[in-house]
Amino acid sequence: MKNHAWYVTFELPWRGTASRSRRSRSTQTFETEIEAKSFARAKFEEGLVVTAGTIIPHLPKRAIPSGNIPSWLEEGHEQDSGDAPENTDPQSGKSE
Repeated sequence: MKNHAWYVTFELPWRGTASRSRRSRSTQTFETEIEAKSFARAKFEEGLVVTAGTIIPHLPKRAIPSGNIPSWLEEGHEQDSGDAPENTDPQSGKSE
């Protein structure tokens, strides 16, 4: 059995014309945060409401509400893009 540490929950799109006050959700689990982010990014780009977090007893506990999903998806993304930070002089703070 795989040790899943992350979950991503997303609201399912409405189907049919029934007016219900309750929204349906679906949840997927993942072994790593990278896998969870990849899946969450795809659902977020589809325009779905997404939340994510760690599964108990995984520590440290993280819960990412839908409003924080964009910033969570960007965490570490700058490093992955290969953009090297500018060299700056630590004393003056100016770029070399």
